[in-house]
Amino acid sequence: MDVQPPFVIEWLSQQSEVEQSLVAVSIIIPAYNEELRLPPTLIQGIDFLEQQGFSYEIIVIDDGSRDGTAEMVRRFQRIRPQIALIRLARNRGKGHAVKTGVLNSRGDLVLIADADGSTPFEELLRLKRAIEERGVEVAIGSRAVADSGIVVAAKWHRMIIGRIFNLIVNTLAVPDVKDTQCGFKLFTRKAARELFSRQTVDGWAFDVEILYLARRLGIKFAEIPVNWRSIAGSKVNLLIDPIKMFLQIVIIVIRHRSTK
Repeated sequence: MDVQPPFVIEWLSQQSEVEQSLVAVSIIIPAYNEELRLPPTLIQGIDFLEQQGFSYEIIVIDDGSRDGTAEMVRRFQRIRPQIALIRLARNRGKGHAVKTGVLNSRGDLVLIADADGSTPFEELLRLKRAIEERGVEVAIGSRAVADSGIVVAAKWHRMIIGRIFNLIVNTLAVPDVKDTQCGFKLFTRKAARELFSRQTVDGWAFDVEILYLARRLGIKFAEIPVNWRSIAGSKVNLLIDPIKMFLQIVIIVIRHRSTK
């Protein structure tokens, strides 16, 4: 794994040559003050990956947390050396945290997941199947694509704001995508490196930038319905953040309009 200051990567023990090689799946989890919500997510992720028999790593990016997030992750490292902790010197935003994790990952497949575990890790299999069977390099989880057997438990006001924001995204940047903001996305290693090396947005609109870049670069992606449930404690400010994201989208389109 490669990293430059001011980032600090912590592994509990020295990695062997085997451990330094590629793994089947990297899970990237950005975390800001997630001392309470992160432990169940890590347990669920570890249990799922080991039941599937995947070689794996889980990279938690502590985005300048002021609580005990880092120490909590260290406790997990003592029992699972596959867990890495990247500590950022200060809070930079979800986009920056995710980019840092992705560019320091070793997985043939790279999954971005939220710290609250709102999407079950079992949904990784659904996204993986889409990559294998549809010939795409990116599979994005969606709460807006209807499918039998899929349950999305979201608060009504978040759904309304999300639909309005997505209409803006469709109009300005990424047409025909019903849900750009679900925090559960799977990438091939090649696509992840190509897209996140070009990412510039530190905030919440990084998802839009990644999909906009994919369209510009001809990287195919598919929108896949996933189970999702709202978890208390979201860091999104539903009044202020959508305005910031709108401005970020305008910047994304201007900045990358000549990207090919």
